[in-house]
Amino acid sequence: MLNALVHTIPVAALPPSLGDNTGDLDRLKKALAPHLNGAIPVVPYHRLAKVAGRFRAAGFQGSAIINVLPGPPVLVDFLPQPVVILAGMALDLGTTHLEATLLDLGTGAILARADLENGQIRYGADILTRIHHAAKDEGLAELHRAIIDSVNQLAAELAGAAGLAVAEIRALSVSGNTSMVHFFLKINPYHLCREPYIPMVNAPDPCLAGELNLAIHPAAPVWLLPSVGSYFGGDLISGVLASGLDQQTETCMLIDVGTNAEVIVGNREWLIACAGAAGPALEGGVARMGMRAGPGAIEHVRIDPDSGEIRYETIGKGKPKGLCGSGLIDLVAELYLTRQIDIRGKFRPQADGDRLIPGSDGYQFVVVPGKDSADGQPVVLGQVDLDALMRSKAAMYAILTTLTNQVGVAFVDLHRIYVAGAFGRHISPRQAIVLGMLPDLPLATYEPVGNSSLAGAQRILLESAARQRCLELVKKITYIELNVNQEFMLRFSGSRFIPHTEHALFPSVPFFDGE
Repeated sequence: MLNALVHTIPVAALPPSLGDNTGDLDRLKKALAPHLNGAIPVVPYHRLAKVAGRFRAAGFQGSAIINVLPGPPVLVDFLPQPVVILAGMALDLGTTHLEATLLDLGTGAILARADLENGQIRYGADILTRIHHAAKDEGLAELHRAIIDSVNQLAAELAGAAGLAVAEIRALSVSGNTSMVHFFLKINPYHLCREPYIPMVNAPDPCLAGELNLAIHPAAPVWLLPSVGSYFGGDLISGVLASGLDQQTETCMLIDVGTNAEVIVGNREWLIACAGAAGPALEGGVARMGMRAGPGAIEHVRIDPDSGEIRYETIGKGKPKGLCGSGLIDLVAELYLTRQIDIRGKFRPQADGDRLIPGSDGYQFVVVPGKDSADGQPVVLGQVDLDALMRSKAAMYAILTTLTNQVGVAFVDLHRIYVAGAFGRHISPRQAIVLGMLPDLPLATYEPVGNSSLAGAQRILLESAARQRCLELVKKITYIELNVNQEFMLRFSGSRFIPHTEHALFPSVPFFDGE
């Protein structure tokens, strides 16, 4: 029996006769049972007529389409010919962007990839604004339609790239934060941002695509990864699946930085997690020249300590448009190492030279002059941007220290730190250590795991063991609510210097006294 969320079973049943008056659907179910370990499949009411009619029209021979969901197998379709490609869509339901892959459920091969800006952005760039919008008349309906339209657009793009009709997509797995899942399912998110921060549902049962007005096959199962709390969603459960954190014998950590910083530490025996607002400045959501990690984004920066010359790399190797999170971290770390900013993250005019110019909100540091940029406008870093990064880096380190302190684990006890998302794919751990964002550990400790939210969703489509693991993980994880955690606030205050007020925590980072 296949492990995929949907699979086909060939059927060659004897036709009915005067001596065998078994009903068509009963006949089909009986023929399928030996292929399903003796289980009798169920047929949803709205598929009864279609399945029975197609079974008879095919002469009682062909291929049955089975959804493998909790409970008995679900029979949803019957086709006269074998399916050449049984396609499933894995979706990373991000706050700012959606990313998806189309998989061949028979082989696991990736047929197509695509990404798209989340259409909800017109109602608010951040989750909190959207939650407030949902409280307005028709607000929740607007947010729901926007995300469904975006998913349908993405599905059509994937199907077209694979040479399929969008209705040939037979399954969808969804990995997203708790708020996005509420919007996707048209569930009221009102209580997510209000103490005691309780979702309407953490583990929604699978539904069918037709119930959500999705453009894929109406009988396609939609499997949503469960969440643990309002600020700990299925995207982090996906990260655990993708990294294998829950199967490690030694204690490890997973960090996923997006709209929030979500962190989980543990091993196969125990897992503890928390989340906090440390992400926006890192993903381009705060800095004026900040942008998502895409073509034209500066992802790496070096400053020659003698000449002050700035060397940079852009994603796609084209002219720069702005700074993504890794480029911002690199730049500020280099500014500190060349003593152009002080331990508070403030510009030092006496050291910055001609690159420091006045702006409407204070000093701005010119990273790339307009003549060398993609749009003729200089790429700059303002003091306001620096202050935002200092808050984000302080929150990041405070989250990590608060979580490890809860279980009495020192950073040196961590066997591996998995770093997920674009943050993990592009970041230089060394530069993040210089800033005091990540603990001062050997660089080999850090392992990038890419878009683990999408990777986990892909495993849900293909592996029954992954589907079972994600349900068990929800029961296993202990979640700490940082919104009411005093220890976090104290640690946050102590982390708002480069690298930290306690320099002994970062022995490998130069300390410039008296600044």
